[in-house]
Amino acid sequence: MNADALRGHMDALLLSVLEHEPLHGYAIIEALQERSGGALNVPTGTVYPALRRLEQAGYLASEWATVGGRRRRTYRLTSSGRTALVGERSAWREFAGVIGSVLEPPPAR
Repeated sequence: MNADALRGHMDALLLSVLEHEPLHGYAIIEALQERSGGALNVPTGTVYPALRRLEQAGYLASEWATVGGRRRRTYRLTSSGRTALVGERSAWREFAGVIGSVLEPPPAR
């Protein structure tokens, strides 16, 4: 998938994969790949700065945990993050609807 197509949607994607359980950075990248059927291969250099930014905004909280014998920073949604995710989903539906109305051919008359 074109990296430019993801611009502006990374926050929503990250919040979404953290909606149901806390995950460490690499597991977040794997979840993005799995949930997209392999279409999203987001580099760590994109994911980790976004996670730090979302944490600074109060949407995520993190803590160190031992996962598979390794110490990793694990991220989870905060209540503000859940609210932000609701807003991101609403904005996505509106955006997709507008773009779809332009890209889809009008009905035949």
